[in-house]
Amino acid sequence: MAPLRSVVLAGGGTGGHIYPLLAFADCLRRHDPDVRITCLGTPRGLENELIPPQGYDLRPIPAYQLPRSVNMNLLRTPDRMWTAARAAGRVLDEVRAEVVVGFGGYVSVPAYLAAWRRGLPIVIHEVNVPPGVANRLGMKMSGKVAVGFPHQPEQSELLRDARVVGVPLRRAIAGLDRDAAREAARRHFGLRSELPTLFVAGGSQGARSINLAVAGAAKALAAAGIQVLHVIGARNEPVPVPVDLPVPYVTLPYLSQMELGYAAADLMLARGGAMTCAEVAAVGLPAIYVPYPHSNQEQKRNALPVVQAGGGLLVDDAELTSDWIEENVIGLVRDPRRLAAMASAAAAYGRRDGDEALLDFVYEAVRR
Repeated sequence: MAPLRSVVLAGGGTGGHIYPLLAFADCLRRHDPDVRITCLGTPRGLENELIPPQGYDLRPIPAYQLPRSVNMNLLRTPDRMWTAARAAGRVLDEVRAEVVVGFGGYVSVPAYLAAWRRGLPIVIHEVNVPPGVANRLGMKMSGKVAVGFPHQPEQSELLRDARVVGVPLRRAIAGLDRDAAREAARRHFGLRSELPTLFVAGGSQGARSINLAVAGAAKALAAAGIQVLHVIGARNEPVPVPVDLPVPYVTLPYLSQMELGYAAADLMLARGGAMTCAEVAAVGLPAIYVPYPHSNQEQKRNALPVVQAGGGLLVDDAELTSDWIEENVIGLVRDPRRLAAMASAAAAYGRRDGDEALLDFVYEAVRR
């Protein structure tokens, strides 16, 4: 098949939409450096911080929050929606788009509408159960749906016929050899190369409950010879960590190179966001997942299959205390045989080729 000449990617608002979009853009460019890649985003979303620095053309269009249910009332709210769709359509026409690939977020809706009106192929990538409202609307215009995890078609009627392709991951993560990179990664953070390491991160914004529980267990962890790399989160206040610990306890507000954290770690304590689950499983890192409690439980659904495969543990947010960490984490981090078994199970569940599999799916959609 002839190479693609112009692809429009739509996704914004959160890292869970933007990071797979960027990984897929990188995949497109690896296969054809001359392909035109245009990204649609909102004027104020996180995409403005993440996409242009990677060298991709970001076109802002208006996007509006949607009702939580997909029905005809949604399509009758349309003045603003059609205004946004016209703006998206002007971009599609200017770049002579051949296909729109959407990753969710409100900005995807006008892209789907504009492509649908022009008869362009629409490919939707979804990582959550239930699907986000923007992608649910897109599914009414296109049956070309790809998902990140094998449990999604089993748990959602809307995703029953979706293609499981995995989650597009950055090459730095998809190609990570943790064993080979461990010593350099620990040196990068000022950690000691010989000590077992707990990596803590509650998502891009952090998680206060996780922060407080781990910081409260800092002395017990240090007494057991366990060093900690702790990403607090950009919007969280610093947590009080004792200053006289015998082993390193490194705190960071944010970490853009998560592959370094994965390489440095023996065990991770994390939320259950789709990107976190996909990345941690792909690199074969054992993890304790603490799903965000105030939601429709999608983070628990994300993490549970990895845990059931043997690649991690699951604990409710309300149960995560400093005492729980002392009783459950210390023994695990100091048990290399158990960690190795969990690492193998996680790697067997995860996949590193989501970008390539999605590209194959997009080619099929265009060819049809």
